[in-house]
Amino acid sequence: MARKAKKATKRRYSKSSGSDVEKEVRRYKKGTAKSGPGGKGGKVKSRKQAIAIGLSKARKKGKKVPKKAASKKKASKKKS
Repeated sequence: MARKAKKATKRRYSKSSGSDVEKEVRRYKKGTAKSGPGGKGGKVKSRKQAIAIGLSKARKKGKKVPKKAASKKKASKKKS
């Protein structure tokens, strides 16, 4: 059987954006990560929140990061 040629895949996130997220998660583990504009908010309470902050910082720096996922509105179901 002939093998299929592997497709060349593109990176979704740049390596440097990954390092930004790593830094933020490290700060979260230390307990020094803050949320809000300029870090004036409260403490980051979850890993997901730390990752989101790291990605948004990478976006601001202009690194290769996909756009935010648009929130999906639930279609109202019609009952008869």
